[in-house]
Amino acid sequence: MAKPAKRRVAGGRVTPKKSTSGGFRPEASSRYTPPVPREMKSSPMWVPVLMFALLGFGVLVIFFNYLGVFPGLWMLPEGTSNAYLAIGLGSICGGILVATQYR
Repeated sequence: MAKPAKRRVAGGRVTPKKSTSGGFRPEASSRYTPPVPREMKSSPMWVPVLMFALLGFGVLVIFFNYLGVFPGLWMLPEGTSNAYLAIGLGSICGGILVATQYR
């Protein structure tokens, strides 16, 4: 069975173009907007300090958790605990989130 031939419509667009806000279009600005200076793009000093502190704290908590250094948490026996693992992973995730704010 042969496929039917596609119907071609003259003029290109079949559906009408959607107008924005009642047909009003803002004019292009001819003013030059300079780029933001480099000194305005820099992050405050607390951003990288907090980022590395959270990452380091998270790694140390996970490391010491697996060594069994921490006491029991919430009436759990001493040794490794998933709660300490969650604290370490949460701290690392916090450090990654702060890292996204660094410029």
